[in-house]
Amino acid sequence: MIKHMSHYVNRDLSWIEFNRRVLEEAQDIQNPLLERAKFLSIVSSNLDEFMSVRVAGIQDQMRAGLAKTDFSGYTPAGLWKRLIKRTTTMVGEQYRTYREIIRALAKEGICMRTLDELNASQSHAMSDYFHEIVFPVLTPMAVDQSRPFPLVHTKELYLAVLLQREEAEENDEPLFAIVQVPSILPRFVPIPGRTNSKKQEFVLLEDLIERYINTLFNGYTPFAVNPFRLTRNADLTLNEEGAEDLLEEIEKELRRRRWGIPVRLEVGKGMHPYALDTLLEELEIQDNLFEIDGPLDLSFLMRFSGSLPGHDNLRYERLEPVYPREFDETDDMFEVMRERDVLLYHPYESFEAVTDFLMQASYDPDVLAIKMTLYRVSGQSALVQALANAAESGKQVTVVVELKARFDEERNIAWARQLEKAGCHVVYGLVGLKTHAKILLVVRREQGTLRRYVHVGTGNYNDNTAMLYTDIGLFTSHPVIGADASALFNEVTGYSSPYDWKAFGVAPTDLKEKLYRLIDRERDNALAGKPARIIAKMNSLSNQEMIDKLYEASQAGVKINLIVRGVCCLRPGVAGRSENIKVISIVDRFLEHSRVMYFYNNGNEEVYLSSADWMTRNLMKRIELMCPVFDPALRDILITMLNLNLEDNVKARELKPNGLYEKVTGAPEAKPFRSQFEAKVISLWKGHG
Repeated sequence: MIKHMSHYVNRDLSWIEFNRRVLEEAQDIQNPLLERAKFLSIVSSNLDEFMSVRVAGIQDQMRAGLAKTDFSGYTPAGLWKRLIKRTTTMVGEQYRTYREIIRALAKEGICMRTLDELNASQSHAMSDYFHEIVFPVLTPMAVDQSRPFPLVHTKELYLAVLLQREEAEENDEPLFAIVQVPSILPRFVPIPGRTNSKKQEFVLLEDLIERYINTLFNGYTPFAVNPFRLTRNADLTLNEEGAEDLLEEIEKELRRRRWGIPVRLEVGKGMHPYALDTLLEELEIQDNLFEIDGPLDLSFLMRFSGSLPGHDNLRYERLEPVYPREFDETDDMFEVMRERDVLLYHPYESFEAVTDFLMQASYDPDVLAIKMTLYRVSGQSALVQALANAAESGKQVTVVVELKARFDEERNIAWARQLEKAGCHVVYGLVGLKTHAKILLVVRREQGTLRRYVHVGTGNYNDNTAMLYTDIGLFTSHPVIGADASALFNEVTGYSSPYDWKAFGVAPTDLKEKLYRLIDRERDNALAGKPARIIAKMNSLSNQEMIDKLYEASQAGVKINLIVRGVCCLRPGVAGRSENIKVISIVDRFLEHSRVMYFYNNGNEEVYLSSADWMTRNLMKRIELMCPVFDPALRDILITMLNLNLEDNVKARELKPNGLYEKVTGAPEAKPFRSQFEAKVISLWKGHG
């Protein structure tokens, strides 16, 4: 054990370890080949967001001269050096993995080619494609005394071009221009097949543009063409207090994002020194330069892998979500919910049940009001259409749209305008707080009284991510949950004094304190010699006070299992502090996204679903929701699901005291157990057969 090791793992270094686990999935030869390519794409997308938000924030601190250490013991400058070193190493591994995957794909007849490898007929076809499809959308942008350096958009691919006039002298300074590789066109261009060949061949769009770059500069000779890509600071800085219209303020900030301070510059390996110096000077990048040995921005592999026809042997077996049995043979979901609560486990069970519930509510003449939170919605959302239908039919429809959902701001602005046009009451939440809770409330008139029907979830109301993320949803008409749901919407949409929650834990008012009480109860039971156990599943754990609470419980003898997919700042297994805590992370086919908390409670077990991770922003700066699961049978299902995760010895990694992760292997005689694939049996427990 390192003598002076901090009690906490740094949040950003922990994130690097998470992205490394994603990279390990791209490297795992047991995964289907096209799925490995997708994981490699995710590594790139993750790193883009990390650079544009987290690293950008550290740069801001350094520019402000901040030298204070965080709770893990790092100053901004010290952390910056460590992060750049680790990300540089990771990017090197990423591109070694890319070359390995490309070689393996070639053996399967899927080939990335250079233009020099094409035969005459293929070269002719590529020339036609360039001149007919690509050339019309290209815009060369020269840089000289009359034309200043153009705006370089964040995360777009460009070519830096050095040129000479045809009559130039040998010592004349090169001319500089840039050409944006159009993102509106596919990054990978299919090549017509060779005679009697079943291979699928592709060339990268930037290589095709480079080949014919001279067509853009008549009278000049291009002598160096190099790709580059810029990442800018993407964090929005909003003055909500002074904003008369939050929607308009966010629209202004989105426009400013295009001019965000440069954070990272990626260039192709071997870039011409003059071109590189020009970019560094114009973009004012000094010390976050990545020289890439391969195509810049591997996120294109996601679309590439998904668009290839055939090759099912190189993909995961298709999963067909099961429609929940409880709703499968009825046209009246309200009747089912009056009789019992219903639990959904996505993606194994279909998100269509949520859409159907809202659609039924929108057309039901006895439904008086619908209230819902929207954080991230899919591009073609049936839920939004159902809400619009309900409003147009005269129902009271209130929608809390979170405009500040990072990178989904523009889409959410469009949804907000559409809902307002249909007659919905659209609310943008409370000043300074993101609304991250996932809840849907339907108020229905029944036999002279009103009944509330509620859906709460751990994930967003997004039918696309519901097929890719593991999430839990609960349908209930429990009157206590219904009353709390009404109070929650009243707090968000109007003026309301703090409410005495009967079932919910709600951030930022009391969720943290409720979790403290639940943890302390287990601690007190352990001190009294009673069995005590906590299992908590979440995406991230980084709040120092919450970690300290878990340390206290561990020291009292509480057995704690944490299933934390991403960032975890807690150090488990430290003698005298956290020896009773075990932390695992599962990275597999589906993104582990559900937040589920279990407390043994001296045998009176309690289970909660939550929208909140145990991060400061979730506990203190967002409207979040934690809801109990009252039905004993549903509680048992969730406990079984948690135990399945804990048994995983194929995709689980265990966090060690040094902040690094090791693969869980289990006992030598243990059979391989992959929890995401075993999770399908939950449908059997619920009677799907």
